Amino acid sequence: MAVFHFILSWAAQILILLLILSCFAFLGFCCYIKHIHDKYDHIPGPPRDSFLLGHSPSMLKVMKGGGNVHDKFKEWVEACGPVCRINILHYIILLVTCPETTKEVLLSPKYPKDKFLYKRLFYLFSERFLGNGLVTAQDHGVWYKQRRIMDPAFSSLYLRGLMGTFNERAEKMMTKLAEMADNRTEAKMLHLFNSVTLDVIAKVAFGVDLDLLQNSSPFPKAIEACLKGMTYYIRDSFFEYKPKNRQFVNEVREACRLLRTTGAKWINERQTSVRNGDDVPKDILTQIIKTAGKEENMSKEDEEFMVDNFVTFFIAGQETTANQLAFCVMELGRNPDVLEKVKKEVDDAMGMKQEISYEDLEKLVYLSQVLKETLRIYPIGVGTSRDIPNDIVIDGIHVPAGVTIFFNSYITGRMEKFFKDPLKFDPDRFHPDAPKPYYCYYPFALGPRRCLGQTFAQMEAKVVMAKLLQRFDFTLTPGQTFDVQDCGTLKPKSGVLCSIRYRDYKKEKKEQ
Repeated sequence: MAVFHFILSWAAQILILLLILSCFAFLGFCCYIKHIHDKYDHIPGPPRDSFLLGHSPSMLKVMKGGGNVHDKFKEWVEACGPVCRINILHYIILLVTCPETTKEVLLSPKYPKDKFLYKRLFYLFSERFLGNGLVTAQDHGVWYKQRRIMDPAFSSLYLRGLMGTFNERAEKMMTKLAEMADNRTEAKMLHLFNSVTLDVIAKVAFGVDLDLLQNSSPFPKAIEACLKGMTYYIRDSFFEYKPKNRQFVNEVREACRLLRTTGAKWINERQTSVRNGDDVPKDILTQIIKTAGKEENMSKEDEEFMVDNFVTFFIAGQETTANQLAFCVMELGRNPDVLEKVKKEVDDAMGMKQEISYEDLEKLVYLSQVLKETLRIYPIGVGTSRDIPNDIVIDGIHVPAGVTIFFNSYITGRMEKFFKDPLKFDPDRFHPDAPKPYYCYYPFALGPRRCLGQTFAQMEAKVVMAKLLQRFDFTLTPGQTFDVQDCGTLKPKSGVLCSIRYRDYKKEKKEQ
């Protein structure tokens, strides 16, 4: 009995000691946060919700209500100015809308991608996600080696050779739309665009036929789960530790594993075929493997980077283009004058021919303007961020080193100071003779870390839109919302519901 009391006494003392140490640790953390406040509170920012949590409760409230947190950011920027401070625990993030700083930071390699955000993308709820690939690599040398391997696969000359696949997959969507027109079935355009763009990236990048317009696949649901999980993982540091979120967290982990194991399998199979001298598709994956084979000192880590980039391409190659196309249809449906003008351009450039050539794309100047204007109001990848390793002055405000700057194209694209009547859909803003936006429009980022797949995405978008406009009329279903859903990328919340019908060329000719 005495031994039992002795053990209890020691356990109680240890527990008390742990509590005292925890209190000191918490007090020390609070002192550190107070130090951070003293260091950066001269920078304008909205009132904090909490001493410890900073502004994160406001952000989470918007997310839980199904809103778009970037609208809240825009509200803060308009109240605070071109440099707006956001506190999250001991992290400081600055929303910067100053074009000169945007130019200085994004065009220079000396400002690394920020540790807070991109480390959260390395793993997703403890499961490797984007890893250390092109988007997330912070070390310039690591990034540059990967970019050197990837660049040939995205050269203009190589991409021209993909026009056949762009046409083929877009034709499958036109066949599906014809069925809907015949049956007078309502079309959920976002779903259709998701299917065709995932088909395209699977085929042209990895030589795989998914045919999602006819077949089911676990990939769309996995991509959606990863993007949604990524949003919560970045913005809510405690999300995975809340019991009510356990099932969703497990679903996200399983989705990550599915994408990565699929990528590793496809890459290994192709590497084996290349080594054996087998006939292989002349796709992006083959190009990357052959270019990597010319590199010296390829390590096991480099092999893992290839899987990282598989996941990056698989998600970005599908999600960004599909959402852009859906927003484009939504805006054309709301702006009949723009719709008629772009239809006329497509008719003049293509007539009734089905196979669109690269030279045809160059004639579709106004369609390019329409797609650019879509990304001004609805940038799918909202922005990019950089760490500031040294003190910097932004718009007359001294900013001490150690902060993260977030450049948000959604905010700048909707600001009156940069674009007159910013919510008006006006493709003439991007007319070839119009002045170019001065570092306030960057839907694919800027500088050396700009999106590698930009040309690929816009070629694909033009092929799909040109075929759609050439053959069909569409009308937005009344009563649907035009709200923006924020789930890692931006997408139309309604899914863009349309009634589809064949174009009546005889009627159009009479009206002209």
